[in-house]
Amino acid sequence: MLDEKTKELIAVGASIAANCQSCLEYHAAEASRLGACDQDIAVAAAMGRLVQRGAQGKMEQLAATLLKGESAEAAGCGCS
Repeated sequence: MLDEKTKELIAVGASIAANCQSCLEYHAAEASRLGACDQDIAVAAAMGRLVQRGAQGKMEQLAATLLKGESAEAAGCGCS
């Protein structure tokens, strides 16, 4: 079972990946309130940005493939 601080750090990353400013503000404050240091929050944010960039890249590849009329091949999620 995850503790509340860890859940909030996950939510920080998810908020960035989802492009939700109000969620990021809330979850970063909650993580801090629960004892997460600035570095913990920064690491969670960095992971969210990695997921966001990976998803964006895969979407761009899919859009390019579909616009060319080709079939799309999934080769991982592209987050790393």
